[in-house]
Amino acid sequence: MDLSAENFIERLKTYSSAEELQKLRRYFKLGKGEYAEGDSFAGVRMGQVYALAKEFIEMPPAEIEKLLESPLHEVRAGALSIMDKQARRPKTPENRRRELFELYLNRTDKINNWDLVDVAAPHVVGGYLFDKPRDILYKMARSASIWERRTAIVATFYFIRQGDLADTFKIAEVLLGDKEDLIHKAVGGWVREAGKRDNQKLLDFLDKYAATMPRTMLRYAIEHLDKKQREYYLNRKKTGESITS
Repeated sequence: MDLSAENFIERLKTYSSAEELQKLRRYFKLGKGEYAEGDSFAGVRMGQVYALAKEFIEMPPAEIEKLLESPLHEVRAGALSIMDKQARRPKTPENRRRELFELYLNRTDKINNWDLVDVAAPHVVGGYLFDKPRDILYKMARSASIWERRTAIVATFYFIRQGDLADTFKIAEVLLGDKEDLIHKAVGGWVREAGKRDNQKLLDFLDKYAATMPRTMLRYAIEHLDKKQREYYLNRKKTGESITS
């Protein structure tokens, strides 16, 4: 099989449609100053993008990087899906995992939307770092790039799945003052997921920060708590009162 970037793009374009292009424009709110502004779209369903990525799972990193250079959002999504599938695969050797990790970090300029981060960061970044020092995540959490900051918290999903929760809460603390709504949603969602593994750690985090964390972040974080607990923490946000105050 021809595993070139050129062949992937040619195959991808055969699935494009005007109808899907309009759906994507509405979904990403193109032209309204939202995060996908400036992206180009081919009009291909993401399900089809991911299915095609599965066919190209053996694509070498040099060709994947060519996909990341594309102005088409679906092509870059395909690149990151290939990276994710390779990183997930048990037979992928460590040197390839390292190549994928380094490719992700070197081309964050092309990973410029929330869906692109979310498809690859957990396994390409988090999976690679699981048994290694994680300092790079804290550096990314303080980056000027919203997508690097989102990567920092999203990558910890792999740790959460292994029952390793400390970095999720620590990086959440770094991002508490972030101004971007997409960071608020990610942080809130990830501490919520960590709370499924250890509810007390989530409650301790909320006791400390519910009064000062952004409202969207708080609402995502408390989503799976019972009604009484949700009301309790929302009231702390309303009054600005924290347990440690």
